[in-house]
Amino acid sequence: MRTTLTLDEDVAAKLRAEARRSGEPFKQTVNRVLRTGLNVRAQAASLPPFKVKARPLGLRPGFNYDKVWDLIEKIEGPFYR
Repeated sequence: MRTTLTLDEDVAAKLRAEARRSGEPFKQTVNRVLRTGLNVRAQAASLPPFKVKARPLGLRPGFNYDKVWDLIEKIEGPFYR
């Protein structure tokens, strides 16, 4: 199928460099790169979503872990610097 496609300059430069590196014509390079990108996207869509399992960190009560500098001062004293 013949179609007109407008490429951004950075994309065109990367495709030209890839065509030179691989030694294949520009048209084949564009088709190969598009095919690869579309296949990767289809494979990623079929994967289950990544889930993080939360675990307790065993933090000691009485400390505010949101204020790191206050925590260091409590543990090491006022002259920790």
